[in-house]
Amino acid sequence: MMHRLDAVGDRELRETLLFARSQPQPVTADDVAAVKRIHRNVARARLERLADAGLLIRSFERRTGRTGPGAGRPAKTYRVAPELTAIEFPKRHSEQLIGLLIAALPERRRLEHLHAIGIAFGRGLAREARLRSARTFRTALGRLCGALGDLGYQASVAEVISERAVIRTATCPLRPLVRAHPGLATLDQGMWAALVAQALEGSDVDQIVCDTPDCQRDDADCRVLLTLRPLRG
Repeated sequence: MMHRLDAVGDRELRETLLFARSQPQPVTADDVAAVKRIHRNVARARLERLADAGLLIRSFERRTGRTGPGAGRPAKTYRVAPELTAIEFPKRHSEQLIGLLIAALPERRRLEHLHAIGIAFGRGLAREARLRSARTFRTALGRLCGALGDLGYQASVAEVISERAVIRTATCPLRPLVRAHPGLATLDQGMWAALVAQALEGSDVDQIVCDTPDCQRDDADCRVLLTLRPLRG
């Protein structure tokens, strides 16, 4: 069985994984073959090796619009596996360091400080991804997920109903830290609030109410629950 570190150390496998992470939905060998301009058997072999390493999860689904041989049969798809720990070599013990930094914060205002740090981190990600704002909530969230995909973090818009929305992400940037230190949930929420505020034209970070209830689960993507509150007059 291939180790995760071996997979990301291989340039061709790493590029294939980054492509899968950039897509809001699971990918197929045909998808990879078309983008990378390689034979589908080569694409399939790369996807299989990434799945063996635990970085992708195999599944089957019916896809509309398929023609030619195999049309009508379920397509084999590969979705990004939930990333529960960071891939490091050598292990840098970042979680331990972060825990010490959290303990050093004044307890009385710890949550406030963590939320502010999360906001600053989210704004930095938005700048790095050159996130463009949009006028509507749905379009803004779509651009946000696309921008995160460009940075190597898989995310997709699962639902938008009026001022409420759900983003699903297999590779939330802060999930490994939040799993190690559940008290960092407010840091994570600040990051997402800042990203949404940067994506939605005319909004403010204080308008964005965020919850991330699935970070501690081993078998699921993160769900980012978002609510857009009206601006205070």
